[in-house]
Amino acid sequence: MLPGNLPQRRAVGSIAALSLLCALVPTAAEAAGGSSGDGDLSPRLAELAKPSVRSAPAAKQAEELSLPAEGPGSLLRKGNRVLVEARFDHGAVAGAGALRTAGAKIFNVSARYQTVTIAAKPSELSHLLAVDGLDGLKEVLTPIAAATECPSGTTVSEGDEQLRAAEARGEFGVDGAGITVGILSDSFDLDESAETDAGEDAKTGDLPGAENPCGQPNPTDVIEEYDPGPEDPEPTDEGRGMAQIVHDLAPGAELAFASAFNGELAFAENIERLAMPISEGGAEAQVIADDVFYPDEPFFQDGPVAVAANKVNEEGDIYLSAAGNNNLIDSEDNDIASWETERFRDSGGCPGGSPTYAKHCLDFDPGSGADTGFSIVVGPEKTLKVDLQWAQPWNGVTTDLDAYLIRAGTRIAESESPNVEPLDQEPFEYVAWKNSSSFPVAVELVVNRCDTACGLARAAAHPAELGGTVGGDSGAPRLKFALLENGSGVESTEYPISKGGDAVGPTIFGHAGAAGAVSVAAVPAPIFFTGEPERYSSRGPVSHFFGPVLNTSPAPKLDAVEVLSKPDLAATDCGVTTFFGFLFEEEGGELTRRFCGTSAAAPHAAAVVALLLAKVPGATPGAVGSALIESATPVGGSGPCSVGAGLVDAVEAMKLLLAEEAGATAAVCNPPPGPGFEVTKQVETGGKTGGVHNPVESVAEIPSSSPPPVIEPSKREPSTFFRHHPRAVLRTAGRSAEAVFRFGSDEAGVAFLCKFDRQQFRVCQTRTVRRFRLGRHMVSVKAQSTDGGADSTPAVFRFRVVPVG
Repeated sequence: MLPGNLPQRRAVGSIAALSLLCALVPTAAEAAGGSSGDGDLSPRLAELAKPSVRSAPAAKQAEELSLPAEGPGSLLRKGNRVLVEARFDHGAVAGAGALRTAGAKIFNVSARYQTVTIAAKPSELSHLLAVDGLDGLKEVLTPIAAATECPSGTTVSEGDEQLRAAEARGEFGVDGAGITVGILSDSFDLDESAETDAGEDAKTGDLPGAENPCGQPNPTDVIEEYDPGPEDPEPTDEGRGMAQIVHDLAPGAELAFASAFNGELAFAENIERLAMPISEGGAEAQVIADDVFYPDEPFFQDGPVAVAANKVNEEGDIYLSAAGNNNLIDSEDNDIASWETERFRDSGGCPGGSPTYAKHCLDFDPGSGADTGFSIVVGPEKTLKVDLQWAQPWNGVTTDLDAYLIRAGTRIAESESPNVEPLDQEPFEYVAWKNSSSFPVAVELVVNRCDTACGLARAAAHPAELGGTVGGDSGAPRLKFALLENGSGVESTEYPISKGGDAVGPTIFGHAGAAGAVSVAAVPAPIFFTGEPERYSSRGPVSHFFGPVLNTSPAPKLDAVEVLSKPDLAATDCGVTTFFGFLFEEEGGELTRRFCGTSAAAPHAAAVVALLLAKVPGATPGAVGSALIESATPVGGSGPCSVGAGLVDAVEAMKLLLAEEAGATAAVCNPPPGPGFEVTKQVETGGKTGGVHNPVESVAEIPSSSPPPVIEPSKREPSTFFRHHPRAVLRTAGRSAEAVFRFGSDEAGVAFLCKFDRQQFRVCQTRTVRRFRLGRHMVSVKAQSTDGGADSTPAVFRFRVVPVG
């Protein structure tokens, strides 16, 4: 998780199913407790499903199945359940939802192998066979690996199974020994309010340390801790949460930590310190992962942190960075978290509420009209954060832009940095505002170009803040703003799609967009997985127009725009830790801590890299990056702009690395239709030394006037309505209330897609029952016909859940 609001999760029972579930009606043979006789249960599972066997003690079950009672080769158990592979002929991702609804716990979904790994009670096995498309169920046996006999602590992230790290440890006999993983975050062991500390984590085996019961005595090497001042953010020990994830997947690896919260340049220096030899005060880390970004890290060139990441990569280390949690999806499934235009369009005026000296405000309308205010709807109790930058190099800024937020003609926030002054020289403005009300509020973003006259008047109005600044030139640079919402906050924007030379969506920037860094997107742990990446996981690509920030001189403009395909890979988030993250109620009422965000994805991927390097010491970043990219598993229908090459697969990556056959053939994330520049170079990334920087063979200019038309076959749009819904006010004596909905359409045979509050549209039943917590709620539903046509005007119902009395 990046600094900001923690992404929230509902309990597992509230997650919308992926697909419509066929009725699970047991056959006579199933009712008797055995298999249906069609061979869908493996012989051992068919035996285990018999009432006389499944009710017996575990030792007796093992005897009947000719298996050891415990240890390597025994049934791999999860409490009173056994781990089982559910194999499909097709549709494994959709089948995962049906298996969950039928009572199974999901641990992994492999689209590549059409297999869902589940934990099921022996009494449920036969009933699961009714799931549509299921070929059969086969038991999973405990692997032969040292890590199995000594698990990595009381909590082990589900990413261990999802990314096949546990399987890789067993098959290839590695645990990360001989490799050091460096971690950069806020703090490691300073949070006095945390439920555990580093010493306690070592005692339970969740971290290495002197009292680690699994024989991993070397504690995490803390190179530099966070040093917060009175006004700085409180330490959360997020770095320790990241370290737990690495230890779960690569328990033999050494760990090191350095804070990234002591300033941007200190962050950059600590990257290099982690990579330095121990004799020089470093940690000699071969793998480094971070989850921090600074808002002023450049959009259009590599800044100091990116330069440091590229440097350690060039020296042979592998650098991984969280892609960011800044994506936003509106009600129409548009990615709306950024807006970019190829040039500053001067409207020649400014809206009411702007300062009197603001005379040259940006026209947001790409057409013939003029629009000087970009409307943004901010959710209740949410904070809007706008990061505005323009395409001029650090230390070479000549144009001075200012940003304002206006509500109903009144200025409510402003950012007026004197960008052209020697003490500034960053093309950057940052403005934020909190909506303290209990309802959504629309505000307007206004961007003014402050010329000489404006600068003099601005200085006179704010002499203490701005001194003698005289404003900038009348240039019209490319500019972009990103809404740094960390997964929530903005409900809608005025311009949600790319149009007329303006581009909407990409939010990866700074060192996460460096060619030498592996940018990692987030895919939910199996308990939450619905076939898509996290909605808040930042999207790519990244475009650079200038060289890197190497010193106090402005970097030159590049001869060709570099388009970097980001993110590179995806890995697990929302796995368990001992202390970090949000509280989640598991089945049976147990509360666990779950660590969500791309901050959790990055250390998951880093741990897999540690396993690869432990098996193939000295493998170059290029070889490792290619193996990871080529072996990655697709994430549903998601493209490279959201998940890169796909979900990390430790086993297949190891096979490719050992065979030296990886070739980095993944698809690339291209710019969305919009920015009017000629794409002259596509830079392949993924942390590869001696990188492959191949120009695109066929160069095509992206029109600056309008995107190319998309021609689709005509599809009928069915109409949607509610046949039944609850009252507008639901009263409850508890903290939640149950609501029943029934949906209808003017067309027969349709499927229904439901959206609850801010979640995405998901397939739902004609009759849907769901619990809602206290507060305001909105349910949207749209019918989808058999030819794929969906109602473009969903039916919407709003209501409140309030306490009785």
